[in-house]
Amino acid sequence: MIWMFSYYGKEAKKPDKKQLDFIAKHGFNFIRVPMDYRFWTNEFDYLNPNEKVFEKIDSYIKACQERGLHTSINMHRAPGYCINNNNIERDNLWKDKIAQDAYVFLWETFAKRYKGISSKDLSFDLLNEPPDIGQYGFTRKIHEKIMRRTIQAIRDIDPSRLIVLNGIEGGGIAIPELADADVIHSGRGYAPYQLTHYKASWAPLEDGYKWIKPVYPGVMEDEMWDKSALVEYYRPWREVEDMGVEVHIGEFGCYDKTPNDVAMRWFKDLINLYNEYKWGFALWNFAGAFGIVNHGRPGTKYELIDGFKVDRELMELLLPPKFTSG
Repeated sequence: MIWMFSYYGKEAKKPDKKQLDFIAKHGFNFIRVPMDYRFWTNEFDYLNPNEKVFEKIDSYIKACQERGLHTSINMHRAPGYCINNNNIERDNLWKDKIAQDAYVFLWETFAKRYKGISSKDLSFDLLNEPPDIGQYGFTRKIHEKIMRRTIQAIRDIDPSRLIVLNGIEGGGIAIPELADADVIHSGRGYAPYQLTHYKASWAPLEDGYKWIKPVYPGVMEDEMWDKSALVEYYRPWREVEDMGVEVHIGEFGCYDKTPNDVAMRWFKDLINLYNEYKWGFALWNFAGAFGIVNHGRPGTKYELIDGFKVDRELMELLLPPKFTSG
């Protein structure tokens, strides 16, 4: 739920209880809330957060608890780093002590604030989609050091808090060096990128590449993409899982420019694979270009359900599998 996703000088949104009612009613159980620290921080004054904004976060957690939904609060923009528009940051999370101290301080603050809430209801997703190796001075060693420090700071306050770490390089690359941290590892479902982000204006391709009309199954950029390719893509995550790590797919989805028949063939293979692996997953997001409500992919048939224009085929696919006895 993008109630506090990106700060543009406006107040954080109130929890959308109508959306939460729909989600709970139809059998879903997980809400990820990506947050931007600028909502509660004025002019990089990291250590003096606005209490009124934290009260909004309280309201998100409470609204989800009331409906039996787990809330995962995620630092989408942290002091010194965000995968989107990182250039607006004054400091660098991977290089600067001031940013690292501020980052740990924020999670310590949340740990103290929410210590009484069960991990059944609340988890801490520490950082959305760390960057590529070498980008902004990022290395695996620096990342591991910061994450271990933050995990320990949280556990010194709240030993039982459920903690989630994203894979690196945009969330897609597994982090076996942190397999012993006793946290959930969170991957992504955005492969192949030419299919999931086709013509997305904020997602420019690398030099020398251009958008090509997505197909699935089929060949894109000289590589065959089908279920066996997805199995191979997730092989490093399965290897980490074999080390005793619980794996969760914190984000996945398909942008609205991809034809819906192509998207649905991909969705079916991907979700069937997640179910086979018994991995939980979270669609980005509920409503809009990646969601189940009014996403706009060409060729979609919608159904009006509880006041929402819903892609029922996708919604049914996302629901937990139904098992029968006998």
